[in-house]
Amino acid sequence: MQTSQASGALSANLVDLESRRIFAGRVEWHDGVITRLLEEGPENPGLSYLLPGFIDAHVHIESSMLVPAEFARLATRHGTVATVSDPHEIANVLGIEGVRFMLDNARRVPFKLFFGAPSCVPATPFETAGAEIGLAELDILLRREGLSYLSEMMNFPAVLARDPAVMAKLTLARDLGLPVDGHAPGLTGESARRYAEAGIGSDHECTSLAEARDKIAAGMAILIREGSAARDFDALHPLIASHPERVMFCSDDKHPDDLARGHIDRLVARAVAAGHDRMAVLRCACLNPVRHYRLPVGLLRSGDAMDAVEVADLREFRPLRTWVDGHRVAEAGRSLIERVPVTPLNRFAASRITPADLAVPAGPGRLRVIDAVDGELLTREALLEPRIEDGCLVPDPSRDVLLLATLNRYRPAPPAVAFARGFGLARGALASSVAHDSHNIVAVGADAASLCRAVNALVDAGGGITVADGAGVQCLPLPVAGLMSADDGDAVAARYAELTRRAKALGSPLRSPFMTLSFMALLVIPELKLSDRGLFDARAFRFTSLLA
Repeated sequence: MQTSQASGALSANLVDLESRRIFAGRVEWHDGVITRLLEEGPENPGLSYLLPGFIDAHVHIESSMLVPAEFARLATRHGTVATVSDPHEIANVLGIEGVRFMLDNARRVPFKLFFGAPSCVPATPFETAGAEIGLAELDILLRREGLSYLSEMMNFPAVLARDPAVMAKLTLARDLGLPVDGHAPGLTGESARRYAEAGIGSDHECTSLAEARDKIAAGMAILIREGSAARDFDALHPLIASHPERVMFCSDDKHPDDLARGHIDRLVARAVAAGHDRMAVLRCACLNPVRHYRLPVGLLRSGDAMDAVEVADLREFRPLRTWVDGHRVAEAGRSLIERVPVTPLNRFAASRITPADLAVPAGPGRLRVIDAVDGELLTREALLEPRIEDGCLVPDPSRDVLLLATLNRYRPAPPAVAFARGFGLARGALASSVAHDSHNIVAVGADAASLCRAVNALVDAGGGITVADGAGVQCLPLPVAGLMSADDGDAVAARYAELTRRAKALGSPLRSPFMTLSFMALLVIPELKLSDRGLFDARAFRFTSLLA
């Protein structure tokens, strides 16, 4: 790895988060560990500022479409030194083998990725996944592989019902003294209290202050999420003032072009610009994750690892240099970490489809349509009069009612078909093998022929994202589990941005159309979603009919 030696010294304004002080001083480190901190005077506006490195408190690395080592190369440019990472995306595809791939790749770079053991693989029994992780596999991951925590417990109905299988997973983590992450969208009041009582210590799914306050009252920490699709900062940032000790920042799912532009550093700058105390903000970004997850990440104290970021000021927080274990890993917006070669692994056996596979016979009743909402994982249910041609239900782009399909990627099977609104395509289609959580192929299109072209290009590539338009089909291949590229992060970000531009040229008003598409099969988030087995009502947790 092409980074600096793990020893050095620096004079700057030093930010001490535990004592809430800033003073001019000098830090010295040797073999990656801070050996001396010297206070030389009061804060000096002429000096840069050195503070503990930023931590993303909940992220699925796979959603960046980059392997962990490449994610690190982009993240360190923004002052991030560590992540709390749930590998359940690759676990749904490849099981323990996929988790071990992430661990091995992450160990090859100077960056602190703390992986959790996925608690819900598959996420529900109503979809086809590539693997299953039960209690025995969790025991292996937590004991033998040394994973840091139990990842988000998405099956909150089973937690509330005290389902024995789910409770056994929570008991395993408790017996090992490990934190447990939550995932309970919309849970409030007594239900939130019972969920937290099961030993679950955090939640990143809050979309309102009322919900977040109920969960804080139940004893949970709240992660303010600002990802590529779900963006909750505007709703939740008042918590920084009212409960600074209970708040962390996370991205959850962040696509490569967004990661290239910024990471936790941008949330810090936004929070300070919103008027929050800068020490409270930095506590959320740097200190609280270390304490909550008990992470071996330095906090700019003598004897700590030298994990730090130097910024020009405490307004914009633009990183000048970043250190991990004393190694300078980024400088002036440039990564100093060398690329790591990757041998792709995958599980992909989907079959090509034809327009006839997407034909849906008409019948009586109104059409249940999935309403996609920009900036949210939640969807709504709309009941509309269907458009019918030749005895079949068909899309109606003039009303933004588009064809939606989910195709089993693990074995040949017919696609499940529904209709969606909110994607805004006037023509063409989008498809992706990034489709939470089982990562079957999901596609949306203005017509059946375009949708088939987009899907079949993915089948031929063994996974990726595609745009089908009048110029043909453009594809970003994702050969690592159909989720990640093995290429340079900036190149992937540029290619992804180009496909996003093409999607918007087809009419999509969404900020991140591919990210929104990837959640159309996420059955654990209400209201309507589409698994590879059919239309699913996430409120009742059961399949439902296309016509009402």
